[in-house]
Amino acid sequence: MTTITIIGLGLIGGSLAVDLKSQLNITVIGVDQSIKHCNLAQELHLVDQVMSLDVGIQAADIVIIAIPVDQIESLLPKVLTQVKDQTIVLDVGSTKTAICAAVKDHPKRNQYVAAHPLAGTEYSGPQAAMRGLFYGKKNIICDRELSDQRAIETTQKLFNSLGMQSYFQSSESHDKHLAYVSHLSHITSFTLGLTVLDIMQDESQILNLASTGFESTVRLAKSSPQTWSPILSKNREHLSVAIGQYIEHLNTFKQALDQDDRDQTVSLMLKANAIKKLLNKSEQI
Repeated sequence: MTTITIIGLGLIGGSLAVDLKSQLNITVIGVDQSIKHCNLAQELHLVDQVMSLDVGIQAADIVIIAIPVDQIESLLPKVLTQVKDQTIVLDVGSTKTAICAAVKDHPKRNQYVAAHPLAGTEYSGPQAAMRGLFYGKKNIICDRELSDQRAIETTQKLFNSLGMQSYFQSSESHDKHLAYVSHLSHITSFTLGLTVLDIMQDESQILNLASTGFESTVRLAKSSPQTWSPILSKNREHLSVAIGQYIEHLNTFKQALDQDDRDQTVSLMLKANAIKKLLNKSEQI
């Protein structure tokens, strides 16, 4: 019987828990500083039991840390210090460079795997947990050369059991790429939400005029600030560059519109259409 302790019972931790709990010979222990989250996780049958942090760490064969990235950075060294010599520790945070740096010289660094399952929704809390959230999605493992082979193989098997395929990157490369394909998307969605709220003060008009295009684009603006503020802060250097490039393209569109340059507008949209090839290629990987 393998005991997995999950620290953080929100969307990601709760979804991991409910899928892992359904597997044979797996016991899932839940840990969360919120008593409300612990109670909800038990009521929703996400975990087999809840424990305090120290007891849950000691009981575990595998520890998964699924809390905001700034909290992972401060908690991870303590967890590595307390776990047994054979226990594997992994986190599922959306940024990696600072987290990996926090345990770079830890004597048990080889027991830690820096992972990032690329899955989620705009909702948060244990009530947002869902079965099958990770199925068919990708998982990134960073700086694998710093983890021992058993830890890497165990982590891959865990994510494979959820229906995920794992890829390897450096933590620096991970953060740079995620700034463009994930973090910038959230900034764009938050900004669109703010812009529309500024212009259209009548909430009923927003609801009446909103189309599926608006809803899909602004969906991420419903994401938890408690989760996303630390992510944006930790990846601020790469994200600042991405935002700068995004603003340049916005200004190019604005100039074409101001000049009623339809040829330029069409040209920009045709160039942007090339994203379809990238997305199709990504789906085939």
